Amino acid sequence: MNEKELANKITQVLVDKKGVDIVQIHVGNLTTLTDYFIIVTGTSDRHMQTLAESVEEELQKEGILPRPSEDRKNKSWILLDYGDVVLNVFDEESRRMYNLERLWADGDILRIEELIRKHE
Repeated sequence: MNEKELANKITQVLVDKKGVDIVQIHVGNLTTLTDYFIIVTGTSDRHMQTLAESVEEELQKEGILPRPSEDRKNKSWILLDYGDVVLNVFDEESRRMYNLERLWADGDILRIEELIRKHE
């Protein structure tokens, strides 16, 4: 699975689990850290956990595991690093505070809700 397919698979899981304001940012031409950042907001601590766990479970079926990271005691931001794709699951306040969309504004930004509305 290439990085675009991986980003799309993660995004589809987030859509299915009702993630809020899902954004894919292609940054491969800006940094060597990763090719894609995916950002999503969860509506509660439990919803954030469900989003992250659902992505992990779906990718594990393909034999894809995230890189080890800190535990999930930080309830405002969950990070899953898949190398070519990094998933950031935020609560609303932390997403506004860290504002990764602004930080990576030179990347190609795809707002998933806008795309879905165009195809409805």
